[in-house]
Amino acid sequence: MEHWNIGTLEHNKKRFIILGIETSCDETAASLLEIKHQKNKPSFKILSKVIASQIPIHSKYGGIIPELAAREHIKKIIPVIKKSLTLNPSAIDLIAVTTGPGLITSLLVGVESAKTLAYAWEKPLMPINHLKGHIAVNFINNQPQFPALGLIVSGGHTELVLIKKYNQYKKIGQTRDDAAGECFDKVAKLLGLGYPGGPIISQYAQKAKEVRKEIKLPRPMLNSLDYDFSFSGLKTAVLYLVKKTPCSERNKKLISQICKETQQAIIDVLIKKTLKAAREFNVKSIILGGGVIANKELRIQFSEKIKELKIPAKLLIPAREFCPDNATMIAAAAYFKYINSTNKQIDNLKNNWKKIKANPNLEI
Repeated sequence: MEHWNIGTLEHNKKRFIILGIETSCDETAASLLEIKHQKNKPSFKILSKVIASQIPIHSKYGGIIPELAAREHIKKIIPVIKKSLTLNPSAIDLIAVTTGPGLITSLLVGVESAKTLAYAWEKPLMPINHLKGHIAVNFINNQPQFPALGLIVSGGHTELVLIKKYNQYKKIGQTRDDAAGECFDKVAKLLGLGYPGGPIISQYAQKAKEVRKEIKLPRPMLNSLDYDFSFSGLKTAVLYLVKKTPCSERNKKLISQICKETQQAIIDVLIKKTLKAAREFNVKSIILGGGVIANKELRIQFSEKIKELKIPAKLLIPAREFCPDNATMIAAAAYFKYINSTNKQIDNLKNNWKKIKANPNLEI
C-alpha cells in the first residue's frame, strides 16, 4: 500500500495553509485549505469555500458567453477572495491558481489576481492544472492506492488518465469531439429545457419509468478498441429524433424518455470504458471528478457495476459540492504537488509570479 508522502522539507510544518483561486470558466471561486501533519499523515480542514456562480447570466443564452464570463470574473474576483480570507493573509503559506485549461479571458482574471497577491503578500505562487484539481479533491481525507485510474467528466472535458503516483499522470483516452457535459447541454437545448443541461436532464430522466423502442439512442465508440470517447453522434441522434416527432407529440412524457435514454447512453459509455481500462492496467483505485460526476444515476451505477464485475479497485467519488468547478480542488492539487516537489522546485516558487501565465490549452 502507498503511504502519504509528506516529506521532510520545510512544508512538514504542523500547520500548512493554502489559498486556492479558480476562474477557468464561469465560476469565480476562492478557498482556504488547512493541512495539519500528525504521525506522517495529513488531515484536512476547509476553512472557507466561496463560489460566485454565473449560471443565471449564461442560462439566458443556452451556454457560456466568454466575454460575459470574463466581465463577471472581474466584478467578483476581489469580493470572493476577501470573503474567503477567514484569517490574516500572513498565515497563508502558499497561493495556488488555475492556469489552464479553460477560457483564456476567464483564466487571465484569476491568474493576474493571484500574481498580484503573491507579489503584495510576498507569498510563493503555484500554477495548477484545472483537470488535476478534479482528481486531487478526492485525496482530501481519502488515501488512494496506486496505480490509479482517473475519469474526468465535465462540460469541456471527458478524459481517462492513468495515475502512477501523486502528480504523475498519463492520459490514455479523451473525447474526439463533444465532451459528455457538452452533450448534456446541447441535448437539453434541443429539447427546450434550458441550461445547464446535466441537472435538468437528470430531473426529467427520473420521471420516465421506461423508454419506448423507437427512442433507442446510440452508444458512440462503446466497443472501440481504444479509450477515446465521442458524444457528437449521440447529440445528432437526438436532433433527428426531435425533428421527426410532430410538435403535438412532444409532451413531457416523451421528453422524459429521451432524457432517460440520453443519460443512460452516456453512462453506459463512461462506465464500460473506465472499467475496461481499470482491468487492463490493474489499477487499485478508480477516481472520478468533474461536474458530470454529480449525476446521481452515474454515481449509483458506477458503484453497482464495480461490485457486479468484482473489480478489485477502490472507488473514490467526490461529494457533489466538489464536482463542479471550485477552488478547494485547486488548493488540494497544490498541496500534493508541493509535498512531492524537490527543494529546488519549492525554492523556485518564490517570486514565481513573474513567470506564471494562463494557458487555455494546457493538458494533463
